[in-house]
Amino acid sequence: MKNLIESLVKPLVDYPEEVTIEAVEEDNRIIYKLTVHKDDIGKVIGKRGRVAKAIRTVVYAYAHTTENKKVFLEITE
Repeated sequence: MKNLIESLVKPLVDYPEEVTIEAVEEDNRIIYKLTVHKDDIGKVIGKRGRVAKAIRTVVYAYAHTTENKKVFLEITE
């Protein structure tokens, strides 16, 4: 899952080396915490959150077919 998120986010940002993803597993869910450079946060979120929503749609669709747990994606700088 981390590879999927990286492959979606890295082409969008100016500082791809600062893209990090941390997975936090709980009983019935997995939270992926995406951290990007502070100058890239707007590119990842997009106007009115459209880019973030598109990234989440792809990630959630993939997770639905591969994971038995609920998946969440948090974007931070």
